[in-house]
Amino acid sequence: MKIQILLASTLLMSATTFAKPITTNSSTSEQVGYSFGYLMGRSNADSMKDLNLEAFIQGLREAAQGKDASLTDEEMARILTQYKKQAEAQQLLELKKQAETNGKIGTAFLAENAKKAGVQTTASGLQYQVLKTGTGKTPKMSSKVKVDYEGRLIDGTVFDSSIARQHPAEFQVNQVIQGWTEGLQLMKEGAKYRFFIPSNLAYGQIGSGDIIEPNSTLIFDVELLQVLP
Repeated sequence: MKIQILLASTLLMSATTFAKPITTNSSTSEQVGYSFGYLMGRSNADSMKDLNLEAFIQGLREAAQGKDASLTDEEMARILTQYKKQAEAQQLLELKKQAETNGKIGTAFLAENAKKAGVQTTASGLQYQVLKTGTGKTPKMSSKVKVDYEGRLIDGTVFDSSIARQHPAEFQVNQVIQGWTEGLQLMKEGAKYRFFIPSNLAYGQIGSGDIIEPNSTLIFDVELLQVLP
């Protein structure tokens, strides 16, 4: 990281503001500078979107040139701490709004889905549809199972699929989200079910990763291949 920052600083010191586009015909120094700057900007786009880039470049250049900072270390630390707190507060507010919106959408979806033929709803709110019946063993809470599955959002976005990877998953029934734990115990080996899982039986108000937002209702197609010894 230190080497990367020093390289960026060196490039910024030697570069001027380019009005012309950088192409493969530009000098090596220009191409390297542009590439490094663009990739740094792209990978940090979210954290840099509210920054004054001219001030950022000025600070980077002056530090690399060994000039005294116009702000003390204490002042910079205080400013950055305050900025971080404000950014976190804004993020929490946005997540709360997102969770409320997704919760309403999920509730409406499940209410309509419950009316469809073949969809059954358990006491917990889990909905399921039998796509194929099975004839083998039924797993218990402590069982280890082998399954093929595909998970998607209610808008159809696929976020995980052992089917696409062509590699079934193995795990213990009580070590997955609550909707899976309950749903798997309704199945027999060889069965294929579609689960419609309310957010409180999935990842709740936290969500998971970049795709599964807070309070997301999830749909899983699950085939129980085997209850393992």
